[in-house]
Parts: sequence; C-alpha cells; structure tokens
Amino acid sequence: MDALVLMLVCGVGYLAAYYTYGRWLARSIFGLKAANPVPSREMEDGIDYVPSRKGLLFGHHFTSIAGTGPIIGPAIGLIWGWLPALLWVTLGCIFMGAVHDFGALVVSLRNEGKSISEIASRYINRRVRMLFFLIVFFALLIIIAIFGIVIATVFKLYPASVIPTWLQIPIAIALGWGVYKKNANVAVCTIAAVAGMYLTIGLGAYLEHRWPGISQLPEVWGMPSTGLWTILLLIYCSIVSALPVTFLLQPRDYINAWQLFIMMGLLGAGVIGAALFSDSFTLCAPAIHHQVPPDVPGLMPMMFVTIACGAISGFHSLVASGTSPKQLASEPDALFIGYGSMLLEGMLAVLVIICIAAGLGMGYEGLTGRAVWDQFYTGWMEGRSMKDNLQPVAAGAANMMQTLGIPQGLGLAIFGVFVCSFAGTTLDTAVRIQRYVVAEIADDIKIPALSGRYPATVIAVISAAILAFLDTSGGQIRFGANATGALRLWPLFGTVNQLMAALALLVVTMYLRRKGGWSWLIAGLPCILILSITCWAMVLNEIGFVHQKNWLLGGVGAVILVMAVWMTIETVIQFCHKKTE
Repeated sequence: MDALVLMLVCGVGYLAAYYTYGRWLARSIFGLKAANPVPSREMEDGIDYVPSRKGLLFGHHFTSIAGTGPIIGPAIGLIWGWLPALLWVTLGCIFMGAVHDFGALVVSLRNEGKSISEIASRYINRRVRMLFFLIVFFALLIIIAIFGIVIATVFKLYPASVIPTWLQIPIAIALGWGVYKKNANVAVCTIAAVAGMYLTIGLGAYLEHRWPGISQLPEVWGMPSTGLWTILLLIYCSIVSALPVTFLLQPRDYINAWQLFIMMGLLGAGVIGAALFSDSFTLCAPAIHHQVPPDVPGLMPMMFVTIACGAISGFHSLVASGTSPKQLASEPDALFIGYGSMLLEGMLAVLVIICIAAGLGMGYEGLTGRAVWDQFYTGWMEGRSMKDNLQPVAAGAANMMQTLGIPQGLGLAIFGVFVCSFAGTTLDTAVRIQRYVVAEIADDIKIPALSGRYPATVIAVISAAILAFLDTSGGQIRFGANATGALRLWPLFGTVNQLMAALALLVVTMYLRRKGGWSWLIAGLPCILILSITCWAMVLNEIGFVHQKNWLLGGVGAVILVMAVWMTIETVIQFCHKKTE
C-alpha cells in the first residue's frame, strides 16, 4: 500500500504543477499568445517546418525525449535508495527539467525554430555558439553511435520485440498517409494503428515461441548481429532523416507514445492490483542506502548526473529546439508539449522506481523482499551490461502485471517492444537533429554545399558509424565488427548531457534577462545549481580517469570541461554587461 500511496501522491503533484506553476510560466513569464507567429507557418516547407496537430506533436516530442533514459537512469540510481531518486524525479522535474524543456522550446519558437546552439550567438556571442555546437555534436555523435548496439542488445534480450519493432514502420506510414493525405479521422486512425501494433506484438511473441531464434540475424562474414543491426539501423535513420517529418518520424513517434500510455496504464493498474491482492508488494528497497558497496560513487554529486531523463536532461533541449518548434502550430501549445511532456516523463520514472523498489520484491528466482534487491544491487551498475540494467525493471514490471492476469512471457514481450521502440525513436530523432547541427555548422564556416539535407545526413551517419566501429582497445586504432566502439566514450555522456542542460538554461536565462525584471531567476537558479553539480561531477570523473590512466576519457573530458567553463565565463560577462547598460 505504501507504493500505491507514493504513486498517487506523485501523480497528483505533477498534475497540480502543470495547472499552477506551468500555466503561470506560460502566461506571466513567457507570455504565450495564439496570435503570435510560429516558424511552422512562417517557414513551412513540407519537410521539417510543418504545422502539426497538438496531439500528434505531443507523441513525437514525448517519445523523442523519453527514450530509455527514464528507465535505465533510475534503475542505476536506486543504488542510493528510492527516496533520493524519487525526490529528484519529482521536485527536479517540476522546477528544473520542465522549465528547461519549456524554456528551450519557447526561445526556439521565437527564433525561427533555430537550435539552442544557434540561439546562443544572439543572446550571448558567437564564440559561445561554436563551443555549444561542438559539445552538442559530440553528445549526439555518442548517442547515434551507441544506440545501434543498445537496440541490438534489446533485440537479443527480448527476441519477440524484433518483428513488431520493424512492422511499426508500415503501420506508421499508413497512419501518416491517412491523417495528412486523406484527412481521415485521427481517433479512428489511432485506434487502428495501436491495435495493429499490439497484433504485431502478439505475432512476434508467437513466432519466437514457435520457432525460437527466428528473428535473430546470423553472423555474416565474421560480423556479429550487433554490427549488422547497427548498419541496418543507421541506413534506416539516414533515409528517415531526409524524409518529410510527417511521413514516418512523427506518426511512428505518435504510435510509440500510445504504446507508452498503455504501458504506463498497465504499470499503474499493476501497482493498484499488487497493492490490493499481493501481500508481498511492499517497498523492499531501502529508502536511503547507508551501506553502499565500495565501488559506488557518492550520492552527491553523482546521482544528479546518473538520473537525468525523468528529472532534467540536456538532450531534451536539442529536441525542444530541434524538431518540435518546427512543427508547433500555435504558441500556447508549447505548455502542453514542453512542460507537460516532461512531467509525464517524470511520472514514467516514478513508475520505474516503484517497479524496482516494490515490484521486484514480489519474487525473482525463488527470492522475495529485500533479498531480491540485494541480489541485483551488489555494486555499481553503470559499468554493467544493458541486461543487468534492464532486468530489475522488467522483472518488477512483469510481477505487477501478473496481478492483472497478464502472463509473464507476454508481459516481457510488451516491455521489450516498449524499450526497443523508444530507443529507436531516440535514434531517429538524434540523426535528424544532428543533420540540423551539421547544416548550421556548414553555413557558419561558409561551406553551403554541406548544409543540404542529403550531405548533412551523410556526415551525421558516417561520423557515427566510424565511432561505432572504431576499436581503440589495447592502445591500437582499428575497426571492430561488433560496433561497440562508442561504449568507451559512454562514461562521459552522463556529465556531458547534464552540462548541455545547464548551458541551455544559460541561454534561456539570457533570453529572459533581455525581457527585464527578475523573471530570469526562473531559469537562472536551476542553471546555477545544475552547472555547479555537473562541474563537480566532471572534476571527480577527471580525477578517476587520471588514477585509471584512461587518457582518452581524461583528455576528452578535460576539453569539454574547459569549454563549459569558458562558455560560463563568457555568459557571466555578457550578463553583467547588459545589466550595467
């Protein structure tokens, strides 16, 4: 019953925040008005700038920012106990993450839908703009390069997810064609698409049960399935990135959003069912874990860079100033898209925490209660495999859904498709955003030939492929066939991601500073907090890299830290200069 109370309290808290703090931000801070022009109408091109229905855009935006982050981050962060994680994904989400997403979206809306990096030159200076571009390019490079191996791993863990994941493509194309070309009823199309998606999940589960391994790729010319999947996924993303956003990207994200709504509904119903019908459903994880294993870093500051999505994540600013502002049909929609979607992601993180803190204790491999949690959290999980990170969430979710009469095998299949679809959505969106970044950099350095859709896409995909297949183990540079090269840089991503959040808040702060008054504190205070914590974590990481003699991570991390400090100093100087004018 204690887990049920936590879910209800957090859910009510998010709703209250949306209708009070969120609306106040929309009216009094940003002054959203339906009469104001928006880029999707002013610059409509049928490819990237397309006025879109609010519900469809919400699905695209939400699934783009969510990905696997609000699942894996809390799963790792629970090593410090469920209470710090829960407080961070509720209070951090309401007062920092949602403000960050909402602010980045509004600022981009009022600057021709440009990226947050491009906007930095308008509100700070051009040096900051290029520094921001480099950090963003590096972060997206890691995401694109690594998500191939992430999806390939999920395919291996949950083989029943392979067929439905790929069959989502024709379903999404049909949905987009019906809504945008034939002006069909959105509700009818949605029901048909979602029903078709769940039929494919059942098909995938049946085929895998009937013929185990039917969905797995064989080794080809010495290349394992991970490498083959990575190549196929990058080819797919390169095609999708250049297509009109309403052809596949937006409708597929919309379908995935409904998948998430249903999954969250099942988890919420599972919490209620488990609370009413299972005596073993209780918070078995410690509220605060006082005796963490010796290899686990300190809660301060590392929890705040480990749990990003669900609280605050810099990647969200790239979506909020990338694809979404180019599709927003009216300024007031920004509240629902920017602030609302972040709160819903926070609720997803809450459900993940409950899955592990309570659902997992209902039983796993003959163990129950605290013993199950102790079996999983014997050490720092960040360096472990995707399977280790996902397993406690999947097991807890399956336990709770069993109280609804859903067999464990089907529950795991639904969970696998859910995770894989969201990883694919992140990959799709990241490639398109990287195309925008490459195009803006090409324009800035006066090479217009590289700023077109196709050249920019090729650069975005080829650079990620090189990183994915680059093998630097043993001090030698060579190409490997398993596409795990980006894993060597992944330890930097947590701090780089939160650094992007702080820098995006810097830009929003400068935007509000120009409007006058003290409204800049709305973004300025979260900026100061997350920037301080992230730089603290980066310094600790640098010390660890030096002790490990990991000169690759140490060197790259040091360069990024220097750029971040440089950007901050430039912004402070500009802020003080404006104040004295």
